[in-house]
Amino acid sequence: MFEVCARMPAEDVVVYTARMAGSADVDSAVAFPVVRDGSRTLLPTRRVARSIAGVARAYGCDRVVFGAAAPLALLARGLRRRTTITHATAITHGHEVWWATVPGARTALRRIGDDVDVVTYVSEFCRARITRALSPSAVARMQRLSPWVDQTRFRPGLDGRVWRVRLGIPANRPVVLAASRLVRRKGHDALIEAWPRVLQDHPDAVLVVVGDGPSRQRLARLSERRGVAGSVVMVPGVAWDHMPQVYAMADVFALPCRTRRWGMEPEAFGIVYLEAAACGLPVITGNSGGAPEAARQVGGTVVDGRDVSAVAAVLIRALTSSR
Repeated sequence: MFEVCARMPAEDVVVYTARMAGSADVDSAVAFPVVRDGSRTLLPTRRVARSIAGVARAYGCDRVVFGAAAPLALLARGLRRRTTITHATAITHGHEVWWATVPGARTALRRIGDDVDVVTYVSEFCRARITRALSPSAVARMQRLSPWVDQTRFRPGLDGRVWRVRLGIPANRPVVLAASRLVRRKGHDALIEAWPRVLQDHPDAVLVVVGDGPSRQRLARLSERRGVAGSVVMVPGVAWDHMPQVYAMADVFALPCRTRRWGMEPEAFGIVYLEAAACGLPVITGNSGGAPEAARQVGGTVVDGRDVSAVAAVLIRALTSSR
């Protein structure tokens, strides 16, 4: 969403969003106005509706883009009634897949589709699931809006020594990189489970896990139990501006994601696969949701993220080919 806003003329954009850590630094660095709600999570309450309507009137807005369709786009009908807004777009990311499955949420998602002019989708997988909740007229107005990569920033040939030196990894050691939020769906644990087998063929290999999240301690304990803690490097969240150099230190990018919670928690798409490929890395992804679509775009390899033996095999092949 930041990229969507940054690519528009600054005088045409005003952003209303939640308050969070680092807000002041972000707001001072952009050319368009940012109005911060006092809460950390925006919900479609009457207070938020009044506040957004006030901003829309103050800036003379004629259209609104909901950065997360569910549930905020439930405000679309009221904003049309109270302001000069005539056009509404609801952007979906992937969590709407379970909204389309659960009865009460399904009804809300159908209303959103009827109240806005466009519902976007990031992958054909997500489209197929979300359309089950929408009316035929809303389905007809859907448009694809997948993540894209700035290839002037993410490109081959960047200096990979910066992060290797920072992490103490010699230039001759092969590196597998996994970068994402540390949640179970992403499949970091499958990489660690597979790592002892990888080390049999590539004893000098290093697995670098970049990101933060609720699975961080669990993954650190898993690497200790599997006896691979010495070749698994956990790196806390890295600023997005530094990610091109992070990709540059690696030989292979792997994130064998898998669908969880009875099909309601898939991987919607996966921009990290596109970023890694843009930096020249071979990409390994899991067979979850829209991730295979991302892999096909960049000639990546799709593997069953629940099959540790299969994950180990594709890692070994990729490392062998990359060195």
